[in-house]
Amino acid sequence: MSVARHPRASEVQGLSIEDIADRYVRQFRDIEPDWEAFEDAKIEGYKRAQHRFIGAGGSGKHGDLAVIPARGFTLSIMYVEPGQGNAAHTHEVEEVFFILNGILTVFIEEEGTGRRIDKKLGPWECISCPPGVIHGYSNDTLEPVYFQVMLGRDKPETMGYTNEELYERKDAHL
Repeated sequence: MSVARHPRASEVQGLSIEDIADRYVRQFRDIEPDWEAFEDAKIEGYKRAQHRFIGAGGSGKHGDLAVIPARGFTLSIMYVEPGQGNAAHTHEVEEVFFILNGILTVFIEEEGTGRRIDKKLGPWECISCPPGVIHGYSNDTLEPVYFQVMLGRDKPETMGYTNEELYERKDAHL
């Protein structure tokens, strides 16, 4: 017989393992891609789809009941077609991009100067973007890219776009 060496989290106290499996398993085939998860995703060059697994991801949307509840981080899979990416932005927490399929160009930008460093990442490579560091990505290839995104909070704030117009509209997608 198995013995749990740690107490159950309060939110699963009293739940059956069937209830836990129903609430804490999410399958890709059941997820509708969200092409409007971000305000900049409505703009050509920044179009992409978010597949939410745990928490709200970087969109700031918190109402999807099918999403696995987040405790301390969020997890999404992004789909980015050739020629698309996202706008330069910051977060109040760490953000990680882990490439699953394809080649993604990620960048880090210096505040105030626009100086930027680009890195091409392929499958099983990642970047961890510290809080407050301007960053983003683009798909400069002829093939689509799938990558995992994790943010270090259960309900992160919306992206802090560096572009003033996008920043003013950042809450429009909520």
